[in-house]
Amino acid sequence: MSVYYEHIPVMLEECMDGLITDANGIYIDGTLGGGGHTHELLSRLGQKATVFGVDQDDQAIAAASARIGDDHRFKILKGNFGYLSTLLPPQFIGQVSGILLDLGVSTHQLKEAERGFSFQQEGPLDMRMGGFTGLTAYEVVNSYDYERLRDIIFHYGEEKASRKIAQAIIAARPIETTQELSAVIREVVVPKFQIKSLARVFQGIRIEVNQELEVLKQVLEQSIQILAPNGRLVVMSYHSLEDRLVKQMMKNGNFEGRLEKDFYGNPVRPLKPIYRQVITPNEEEVERNPAARSAKLRIAEKIGGPDS
Repeated sequence: MSVYYEHIPVMLEECMDGLITDANGIYIDGTLGGGGHTHELLSRLGQKATVFGVDQDDQAIAAASARIGDDHRFKILKGNFGYLSTLLPPQFIGQVSGILLDLGVSTHQLKEAERGFSFQQEGPLDMRMGGFTGLTAYEVVNSYDYERLRDIIFHYGEEKASRKIAQAIIAARPIETTQELSAVIREVVVPKFQIKSLARVFQGIRIEVNQELEVLKQVLEQSIQILAPNGRLVVMSYHSLEDRLVKQMMKNGNFEGRLEKDFYGNPVRPLKPIYRQVITPNEEEVERNPAARSAKLRIAEKIGGPDS
């Protein structure tokens, strides 16, 4: 088994402060990874608490299990967090005190070249976050038509040179590795912006491979059903596409930005944001952990307590 590269949790204190409302409650770490957030969460909870860690990556589950050890409060749910309401035992639906989601790619996935996530290392065009089934980056790069490839790069990667890049990819097929793909992209973008363009294109393809935005929508909607009244939803995102979905759901209860009202004109929404503004890491944390630079943290509470 390969070495597991530890992921440094971003805004750990802010996440814990926003998440914990009941020291003996039920919590879900929907993005277990190496177990950094769960380890800290368990250290702050009482002996009657329960923490479910969700991940679809066998290496992440093994690393988290080794880090946390034999703790009766910790339970693993193997699978994609987009199916959280199915993975969670039915008796816990509507009983959960807090759900934590730390979105994006883990340090381990980026550093392990054979996973194909990094444009800086040679590896196969894979980019699957869990398991070894389903769509791969190779299929996206080598079989999608021009319009579909262009749209993925533009909408998911937010890359302005999407037309030129899509055309260059199609002209260079077949493309076998991450470095071959990087070389094609470098040829058609302005040298000054090469690194940003590479990151955006790889992001766009990764989002398509893992259907990340659809999965995020699913887990956000399911969280409302899973949380107890006054339970907390804590979500950390790393690009604007994710953050926009999280913001809309927390503010309006849907992804269209439409605020529903009852017969009397009062807002009807399942969640209320805890803070008006998004939380971002301070300068010291960014200096210590550059991966934190783009992180945005949002916290909301499920409406439905006795005073609602």
